[in-house]
Amino acid sequence: MVRVTTPAHGTTPPDPDRRAALRTGAGLAAATAVGALTAACSAPGDDDTAATGAAAARPAAPRTSAPATPRTTPSAPAPRAFPHQPAQIDHGPRTRPRVALTFHGQGDPALARTLLGEAEKGGARVTVLAVGDWLDEHPGLARRILDGGHDLGNHTQRHIDINALAEADAYAEITGCADRLRRLTGSIGTWFRPSRAPRASPLVERLARRAGYPHVLSYDVDSLDFTAPGAPAVTRKVTGEVRAGSVVSLHFGYPDTVAALPVLLAELDRRGLAAVTTTELLS
Repeated sequence: MVRVTTPAHGTTPPDPDRRAALRTGAGLAAATAVGALTAACSAPGDDDTAATGAAAARPAAPRTSAPATPRTTPSAPAPRAFPHQPAQIDHGPRTRPRVALTFHGQGDPALARTLLGEAEKGGARVTVLAVGDWLDEHPGLARRILDGGHDLGNHTQRHIDINALAEADAYAEITGCADRLRRLTGSIGTWFRPSRAPRASPLVERLARRAGYPHVLSYDVDSLDFTAPGAPAVTRKVTGEVRAGSVVSLHFGYPDTVAALPVLLAELDRRGLAAVTTTELLS
């Protein structure tokens, strides 16, 4: 692997606690992730509350399309405009040793929680673009993401090909997810990313702006983790292309991604690249 060296002026060196956590070795961290994954996948129950004792005997509350009494996080950040950035952003400044790991938020909530825990063990903050109907089913994950110091954004309501939709339907996909985020967090989220497409069409870009998102968040590194190629292949794909300022596309819901993350974070640290939120990347 070629060592990437980037100018460090005007930045804060990676947190020493993160370096200490990584000294135990990428292999041990990966093993820990897989162990946590196995336990998470076999655990029964919803992602929001682990029912034990008398609580386990209570009848489950019926599901609704949106929580009747959402747990809000009033301090959840809103979208920001970055005047020197284009309407569609696929990377940040190349002059600072930072990268943004962005995750499409969908799939098994146990895997999502395990992945967030592994990111935090490695000193990383990430960006999660959540699907609205996923938040309907697992509303507690919105708070979990924000409480971990991560960015939370909008990945449409139903995760269908938004660029192929008529204007009214595409706008409903964007605002539907924005409404869920607002109910759960007090904000429409920090970013919008189109579903089933790496970039938004000109129409979808305009609709996102109308809905309150100054930028569409794309990426310059695609991990291809959704093809389930195996954890080593995910790591090779990302480390082979990532550089200062990169925005990396990853996904919740795939065991390969959970297993690859500790190794990926160790390699980024070896290169002197800090994994930060997209907001931090561009600030």
